[in-house]
Amino acid sequence: MANSGALILLISLVLLAGAAYIRREPGHADGSFADTHLHFFMHDAYDGPRPTAALIVTGREPLPLPSDDGATGGQATSSSPRRFGDIAVMNNALTEGPERGSVRVGTAQGFTVRVAEHGAVNDLSLHLVLEAGEYGGSSLAVKGRVDTGAAVRESIIVGGTGRFRFATGYALSRSYDYDVANGGVVEIDVYVQLRLV
Repeated sequence: MANSGALILLISLVLLAGAAYIRREPGHADGSFADTHLHFFMHDAYDGPRPTAALIVTGREPLPLPSDDGATGGQATSSSPRRFGDIAVMNNALTEGPERGSVRVGTAQGFTVRVAEHGAVNDLSLHLVLEAGEYGGSSLAVKGRVDTGAAVRESIIVGGTGRFRFATGYALSRSYDYDVANGGVVEIDVYVQLRLV
């Protein structure tokens, strides 16, 4: 009995000593993080005199959809101009408004890979490089599964550079005036937590 009491006391002391050495991560309570909302429009153009996006790798035709009894043999029907395995790169303007002549605030640079056999689902890797304002010279890294058929798509902010170093958060994108074949305008809202250093 005395040994178990001593063991409990020893374990308690070790846990207390360990807790004293654990560095507590700062949070909202001490004001070391700031929540920031950014809003802009991305101009994605696959055609025209100055395209800003390009299909680099053409994927394969979708496999036939299985029939109701589980057997394959149906036709692969897809109205999308994109294919499974397509890889597209982009270097798109970010602007304050949806109009082409709107004030430019940065560039969206990255790539997407079509990962769905049927449907418009892409794996997105994107850098939002800001060129103007208080965040000029800083960038955010965005990663996500993007279903272009959804009204609102959510991606995660996995980090950043400059003023966005250690940033975390998420981005919501919506088609403003967009079609998969030609591109168009995508509205983007970014909600990010910035560590104040």
